[in-house]
Amino acid sequence: MANEGKMTRAVEEQTAKIPSIGYLGFAVTTMAASAALAFVFRKREWANFVGLWAPSILIMGLYNKIVKLQDEQQVGGSVDIGKKSGLAA
Repeated sequence: MANEGKMTRAVEEQTAKIPSIGYLGFAVTTMAASAALAFVFRKREWANFVGLWAPSILIMGLYNKIVKLQDEQQVGGSVDIGKKSGLAA
C-alpha cells in the first residue's frame, strides 16, 4: 500500500504536464474519428469502440484538473474554483 501513494503521485506529475485543452481536444478527435468510421467507412463496431473513448478521456481531464486545483490549494492557501475555471461572475 505504501507504493500506491508514490505511484499515484508519479502518474499525477506526468499527467499534470498535459494542458486541460489537450484532454478536450483528444476527446473531440475521438468523436470525429468515430463519426468518420461510422458514416464514411461503414465500420460500425469500430466506430462504437472509438466513440467510447471520449467519456474516459474527459473524466481523466477532469481528474487532472481537480488534482491541479488541490495541489494549488495546498501550496498557496484557498483557491476560488469558480474564478480559476473561468466561471466566476
